[in-house]
Amino acid sequence: MNRQAQAAVLFLLGAAVLHAGTTDLYLRYVKAGLRPLLLAAGAALIATALATVWYAMRERRSAADVPSPGRNAHPHREPRVAWLMVLPLLALILVAPPALGSYSAMRTGTALQEPFGYGTLPAGDPVPLGLVDYAGRAAYGHGRTLGDRRVRVTGFVALDRAGTPYLVRMALNCCAADAQPVKIGLSGRIPPVLQPDTWLEVTGTYSGRRAKDPVNGGVIPFLRVAAARPVPAPRDPYDESWNN
Repeated sequence: MNRQAQAAVLFLLGAAVLHAGTTDLYLRYVKAGLRPLLLAAGAALIATALATVWYAMRERRSAADVPSPGRNAHPHREPRVAWLMVLPLLALILVAPPALGSYSAMRTGTALQEPFGYGTLPAGDPVPLGLVDYAGRAAYGHGRTLGDRRVRVTGFVALDRAGTPYLVRMALNCCAADAQPVKIGLSGRIPPVLQPDTWLEVTGTYSGRRAKDPVNGGVIPFLRVAAARPVPAPRDPYDESWNN
């Protein structure tokens, strides 16, 4: 590709990155804290594209001022197939990829890790808790910090081969490529019909029941469900609290 084509690709790439960074689209790729770096990268790509065009125009003007014996020579044309590199950029702009869901969750072992400590539960009934927070308190704290308090947890539904329902959040370290599931099993008053990837807000209490993840043998704690209702998918489908 000549410099003009390279500049066009750089500009489109920078525009795609800025588009993702200025909307919620970037949350499908990286964690929320990386947004400033994403915006800076997009701006740098666009600045590089503009600088490339400027240098190419300056070289063209300089070449026009110098007589050349090869005026009648035909310039070599770059293969048009190189422009296929633009297609992934258009896909990034036009098509938002779905967040990882139940298919990935049930084929990947739980990423639950023992917390360094447990904060005091806030006031309220039920207590709103992140799924990773509840899972850590239930699996490694054995429910001592939960007691008989009712908690409210949100996640998407996944079913194993036996039909056991789980509530899942994909834990994000850096980007979607390294996302891993944290799972809690559901028992008690489970809705009669559950569709994988449906987002549920579940209210319930600590259950001492636990199971081993068949993929990696990790601990999967359970929640005794008192009530559940479908909710829209959250703005940020990934959970970043597990490594904070």
